[in-house]
Amino acid sequence: MIKPIEWKNGAIALIDQRELPGRLKYLNCNTVEKLACAIETLAVRGAPLIGIAGAYGLALGVRHSSRTSLPKDFEDAFHRIKITRPTAVNLFWALGRMGQVFKALIKNGAALPDIKAALLAEAQKIQAEDAATCVKIGRYGSSLVKPKSSILTHCNSGALATGGIGTALGVIFTAFKQGRIKMVYADETRPLLQGARLTAWELKQNNIPVTLICDNMAAFLMAQKKIDGIIVGADRIAQNGDFANKIGTYSLAVLAKYHGIPFYVAAPLSTFDFKIRTGKQIPIEQRKPEEVRSFGQFVTAPIDVDVYNPSFDVTPSRLVTAFITEKGVVKPPFVTNIPRLDNN
Repeated sequence: MIKPIEWKNGAIALIDQRELPGRLKYLNCNTVEKLACAIETLAVRGAPLIGIAGAYGLALGVRHSSRTSLPKDFEDAFHRIKITRPTAVNLFWALGRMGQVFKALIKNGAALPDIKAALLAEAQKIQAEDAATCVKIGRYGSSLVKPKSSILTHCNSGALATGGIGTALGVIFTAFKQGRIKMVYADETRPLLQGARLTAWELKQNNIPVTLICDNMAAFLMAQKKIDGIIVGADRIAQNGDFANKIGTYSLAVLAKYHGIPFYVAAPLSTFDFKIRTGKQIPIEQRKPEEVRSFGQFVTAPIDVDVYNPSFDVTPSRLVTAFITEKGVVKPPFVTNIPRLDNN
């Protein structure tokens, strides 16, 4: 299995996902600024993986600190990483967890080398826990996939987006091993083609049958009864089950409802934001117009045309069949069942 991020020789080594599928290239982030830029430019992406990267970033931020500079170095790294991307709550969850560890170490008067080692160990623990979480999500989710199913997915939610086998793709990988998957249809996912570049690549790497489609072909496939289920990931889930995911997810959910197709969301508990009640409170990242006006070096639209480019949309909970988590499958009523996860 590919490993998109790891701590290596005192720096963060990560796969530059902007280069896939053309070549497998690694970035060496030896400063917090390099890591922050990698997150902002989508060299590293995927809600759980962004959280892992953020945790490693805090360990990196204090690597060369003295006892005197330690508090400021940690705070500077924390705030720089925090502003990289606003929607995926996993980032803020991981930063918060690292912050609690740091405060406890300072309060207990830990030695400087021990503080640095403990922060790195905590980041590695977050990554290991996410890998275990993905396995559980895959196991619970695969039970929902009927034999010989054709599954549609959107964007990328596999090993490139997590610390393990993935969330939505983790379900697909597990179900495939159980002989339940006949075909996976991957939306290309405009404007940056994460489905075409990353998901199709991951599935091919694992010898799973995959057919790539343009985003606007999904409805026609559903009408032809070629889709048995839809499984997607998520970047933030509200208490009532409204959730944000890559732009285009909402459209799929509406289409699934119309065609009577089950629509599943696979995500770890760290993606649930128990502080917000509905999807209206989820901040939506707006990205640069150049992502829509061009692709790579190729201009695909008038260079002065106005562009609306939200990175995510919000899908109402009433369109979701169930959420697949490491604690099991969560079914409606979500307004009652999701808050219970916060107490487990």
